Amino acid sequence: MTGPDAATATPAVGTPTTVATGAAEQQSTPHGIGASLPAAEAMAKAQGTYPYAADLWAEGLLWAAVLRSPHPHARILSVDTSEAAALPGVRAVVTHEDVPGDATHGRRVADRPVFAKDTVRHHGEAIAAVAADHPDTARLAAAAIQVEYEVLEPVIDPERAFSAPPLHPDGNLIRHIPLQFGDPDAVGEVVVEGLYRVGRQDPAPVGAEAGLAVPRPDGGVELYVASTDPHTDRDLAAACFGLEQDRVKVVVTGVPGAMGDREDSGVQIPLGLLALKTGCPVKFVATREESFLSHSHRHPTLLRYRHHADAEGRLVKVEAQVLLDAGAYADTSSDALAAAVSFAAGPYVVPHVFVEGWAVRTNNPPSGHVRGEGAMQVCAAYEGQMDKLAAKLGLDPAEIRMRNVMATGDLLPTGQTVTCPAPVGELLKAVRDADLPPLPVDDDESEWLLPGGLEGAGEPGAVRRGVGYALGMVHMLGAEGTDEVSTATVRVHDGAATVICAAVDTGQGFATLARQIVQEVLGVEDVRVLPSDTDQPPAGAAARGRHTWVSGGAVERAAKMVRTQLLQPLAGKFGMSAELLSIAEGKITSYDGVLSTTVEEELAGKELWATAQCRPHPTEQLDETGQGDAFVGLAFCAVRAVVDVDIELGAIRVVEMAVAQDVGRILNPAQLRARIEAGVTQGVGMALMEDLRAPRGVIKRPNLTGYSLPTALDAPAIRVVRLVEERDVLAPFGAKAASAIPVVVSPAAVASAVRAATGRPVSRLPIRPQHAVARPQT
Repeated sequence: MTGPDAATATPAVGTPTTVATGAAEQQSTPHGIGASLPAAEAMAKAQGTYPYAADLWAEGLLWAAVLRSPHPHARILSVDTSEAAALPGVRAVVTHEDVPGDATHGRRVADRPVFAKDTVRHHGEAIAAVAADHPDTARLAAAAIQVEYEVLEPVIDPERAFSAPPLHPDGNLIRHIPLQFGDPDAVGEVVVEGLYRVGRQDPAPVGAEAGLAVPRPDGGVELYVASTDPHTDRDLAAACFGLEQDRVKVVVTGVPGAMGDREDSGVQIPLGLLALKTGCPVKFVATREESFLSHSHRHPTLLRYRHHADAEGRLVKVEAQVLLDAGAYADTSSDALAAAVSFAAGPYVVPHVFVEGWAVRTNNPPSGHVRGEGAMQVCAAYEGQMDKLAAKLGLDPAEIRMRNVMATGDLLPTGQTVTCPAPVGELLKAVRDADLPPLPVDDDESEWLLPGGLEGAGEPGAVRRGVGYALGMVHMLGAEGTDEVSTATVRVHDGAATVICAAVDTGQGFATLARQIVQEVLGVEDVRVLPSDTDQPPAGAAARGRHTWVSGGAVERAAKMVRTQLLQPLAGKFGMSAELLSIAEGKITSYDGVLSTTVEEELAGKELWATAQCRPHPTEQLDETGQGDAFVGLAFCAVRAVVDVDIELGAIRVVEMAVAQDVGRILNPAQLRARIEAGVTQGVGMALMEDLRAPRGVIKRPNLTGYSLPTALDAPAIRVVRLVEERDVLAPFGAKAASAIPVVVSPAAVASAVRAATGRPVSRLPIRPQHAVARPQT
């Protein structure tokens, strides 16, 4: 399927029209696959001129505000909007009564109301929205809406959700997976048990949620938002608006950071309703507090484990119970649970695995997709168990892991064979054998390197160094039958190429990769990637490395089709096939050297284009015993953490994180290392400080003062000691996802190092000072 007019979208005022670098600018810049090509928008972002949704403007603009519930659980007795509607400057107030289409929405399960109708199920749930001619007026009007509540007792303990009254018509249990693999009666000579808890991590994007809705003359609406999956967002919004899908258009603006939170539809649907009701453009910019209250977070998780091993430390059986707190609505909790249960034993060979996994509704803040969901939580638990086994058997923590590592050809506990490269032992050996950082020097100039910093009040004599290890795995692309497909068009005209693909660049570098692919295949230096919108064919969500694989694969196929169009006539003149011609460094040459010309000469005056799709092989749903080929591919990582701990105060400083990662193939070295470093830093934040607390279901201090994030002073030295390039033959270019796996493994590695320094079990993330104080000797 091909067509010359694949992109006709018109962006809003201030929206970037292209992601491009001119040929003159690239003459001295390496390009193509394997080069560290800089992002085209990097300079604009660094200078603060790159437009995001919060920067957009339109003639006759109104401003939106949302009224949110102060209670985690309550019955709504009445909603009175008359006072708000009467305020000067207020143009519209909408509640559940003003939703003309579907009253609920959701990416997997349509269980979340656009506006709460009878019941409030979490703190911050939307009750109503207002449009006014000034943002302050909109906020005042939202505050003037009178809501009478009957406050109900919230269910905040996920274990209580099993016996509590239903919080939702669908009940409290979202999914149960009882994985069974091997012999339930198998036992080992050595048994260790553990109870682990993982807290609620917030994505904390650099830019809070924002958007602009513009009504269309045909009665439809255009939504300018930082979407990571514009077609799904369009479909959900159209269903709620009661409109056909072709009357709703989503245009992707600059995405100011995305770790899953951009999948929420809580901005665009109220905006669209207000724009349709007023007939005016409506803009919304969330405060930081609203951002914390509205988007999804990492699932808080309770994990119980029992590991069996023989006297040599080889694993015999793993038993586990995994309980995910989904919060009020289902969102992507089913997907997270599937990953958690499937990877509950880690990248180790275990002949017998039995896992019970549940995802339940509570009145806690909503949980959803955040990098490595499910896999991160179980990694923290099974690596804690490996440390316990090593201590009980008197083995080195790295050695016991080495005796159990998975390799290509082994089975997952789901019964699926690991067909992709799985160099787990090689990764572990790389971090184990890497040089350790030097010990701190006890002098005045180095005091700032102590845990707690210069004024940490600690004594150098109380500082202990710990070294810890962790191995982990994630799946790439969607799972359990998800139809992963992406479409791309490549068009070449007058020596310049244009890529049209709805894949959203959230900072992971897809736009840069697409340019590199076209440069590599066609030898064209001037490549532009058009912005994403729903006038283009779907490309799916920007998650789990899928755009590198699926959308990158579509771009490659389209580029190769254009290459064939370019080379076939030329080859025909010389009586040879196009396969005998090669393109390199802007030149076209034949295998025998008879033909030699430039790409620029052959493209002069020509317009060539092609559209292609990429669809990986299908997967299947896990069955009633947790068995099935549910995953397209896997990626692995090993991390060695070195920490200094003040064992009297419990202060922790991460000295160094050594990383070895399975990357398949390096497509852009600088971009890859940046993604690894970012992932490790996010993992360190989860290990030591990030915990969005919600006592009795109410988020405590929802701001960047109350929620601690790692700064440049908290980021450790990150050393990439090995990148294993063993190409996955199923993936285009052989590359693997790179961003999520360091997030998954790093918290477990830090916890392992703190155990080594203190002798404490460390069974909670994030690690609090009281958990890192060494117990007195008795």
